[in-house]
Amino acid sequence: MLLAEDDLAISDPLARALRREGYDVVVEGTGPAALAQAGRSDMIILDIGLPHMDGLEVCRRIRAQGHRTPVIVLTARTHEVDAVVGLDAGADDYVSKPFRLGELLARIRAQLRRGQDVGESIRVQDVEVDVGARRVRRGAQNLELPNKQFDLLVALLRHAGSVMTREELMREVWQTTWLGSTKTVDMHISWLRRKLGDAVGDPRYITTVRGIGFRFEEN
Repeated sequence: MLLAEDDLAISDPLARALRREGYDVVVEGTGPAALAQAGRSDMIILDIGLPHMDGLEVCRRIRAQGHRTPVIVLTARTHEVDAVVGLDAGADDYVSKPFRLGELLARIRAQLRRGQDVGESIRVQDVEVDVGARRVRRGAQNLELPNKQFDLLVALLRHAGSVMTREELMREVWQTTWLGSTKTVDMHISWLRRKLGDAVGDPRYITTVRGIGFRFEEN
């Protein structure tokens, strides 16, 4: 596991706590050093405010290099726009400082569990997902989805025909209870629709149920 954090008051006790949980932790304090270690890590905890290259740019470059390693962003920025920018950069989740250790550990476990859904396959209409291999096909076309869009699609497919509220999607996909706006869900739904080729005015796959949430249509 890579912990990229330049504040020793955070990185030292956090690294000790993670090692007590059984994780093998490498600590880096700059953006370039974190990027150099990314390909050798199975989990990345990434502070946004890194020197020499900020965490958002590190995350973008990690994804540009083709690494699908789970990334959890640590940020002192609490504005929703900053959180959405982090997710758009390719992060899988984020935790705002100050954070509770128990919450961060739960997020880490949730991300690591993603790779354990071996053998599960879901098909609704002409959309087929191999959950363990994290592959998506729509008809004869292979779709490349970022991690959060993939997880969102899986959640909707598992509940196909039923409405999922935005709060349920936040809990299932982001492993969190969102106490404010749920625009993050709407943005990811919009991106997912584009990948599926869904028409906004006449959707074939994902229907918006006004004031409630979203439903993946069974036929």
